[in-house]
Amino acid sequence: MRAVRMTAPGVLEQVEIPTPTAGPGEVLLRVGAVGACHSDLHILDAPAGTFPTPMTLGHEIAGTVDQVGAGVAGWSPGDRAAVYGIIGCGHCRACLRGLENQCRTVPVGGIGLSRDGGLAEHVVVPASRLLHVGDMDLTQAAPLTDAGLTPYHAIEQARPELRPGTYCVVIGIGGLGHMAVQILIATTAVRIIAVDTNVAALDLATRLGAHKVVQAGPDTVDKIRAIVGPPPDGADVVLDFVGADPTITTARQVVAPGGQVMLVGLAGGTLPVRPVADQPPTIPLEATARVPFWGTRAELQEVIALGRLRMLQADVQTFPLERTPEAYELLRRGEIHGRAVIVP
Repeated sequence: MRAVRMTAPGVLEQVEIPTPTAGPGEVLLRVGAVGACHSDLHILDAPAGTFPTPMTLGHEIAGTVDQVGAGVAGWSPGDRAAVYGIIGCGHCRACLRGLENQCRTVPVGGIGLSRDGGLAEHVVVPASRLLHVGDMDLTQAAPLTDAGLTPYHAIEQARPELRPGTYCVVIGIGGLGHMAVQILIATTAVRIIAVDTNVAALDLATRLGAHKVVQAGPDTVDKIRAIVGPPPDGADVVLDFVGADPTITTARQVVAPGGQVMLVGLAGGTLPVRPVADQPPTIPLEATARVPFWGTRAELQEVIALGRLRMLQADVQTFPLERTPEAYELLRRGEIHGRAVIVP
């Protein structure tokens, strides 16, 4: 079968490899769609030894069951499924509570991260990682597994502050940010301020229902403050889907006392935290900063429910498998609006 593999750090190649078979407790999935994620770029850019090679990338997967391994119940050939990519130990306190994204035994990993993923014609996954998607378009189902799940999880963590009429700032209207706008509209009654450097991204946010948009630049904080009010008031929640120093600076300067800053993006920025009494603090008093990671299987089921109700739809740009390197290069240059989806 055809597969796009990381054959060495930073090297992505399309190759022919044997089609795998499903072992006990596993399912062979015929891949229908795979989302291209910034995390894949981090994997490609990581130092040698950080991730296994060769490895098929792609952790945002939807497809159709082709083969069912021994001991698998609840799945039959022809069933359509989305893949929950995290594989925890299943035994630690976090996993037993369903928080496999907080596993205390297995380092961060899973399908397309520490074992072969979905950028291929077929992928083998543990049956426990599958969720039914019914007749949903697979190019819509695939982005739900990360681009939908990750902002949903962050919003769930911030939900106590997302009261009707409060302000939520969404920084970065890309693959995750444009889904966050829709999730906020579907599940809250907050006022949404969308922030991005790109006018097309802001136009998308407006079409999706954001109440205000701010084009990022040297005066980003002033523009947001004109909406939420001067200190000590501010936004109750800031969702930063970039995570670079400029966006983190914006987040901490516009969040209200007692508010929440969600650092979802992984661009390597630093949040200074300095508790002081004789000068303005680096982050307001009582404010909380969190680093959400992916989400839980239960949350993914809820995200899929929103998708099947058409309350959550990815803005997708599709590419055939052989154009995967091009899709990643466009993603790296910031030229993908919404989500790039590979269709093998």
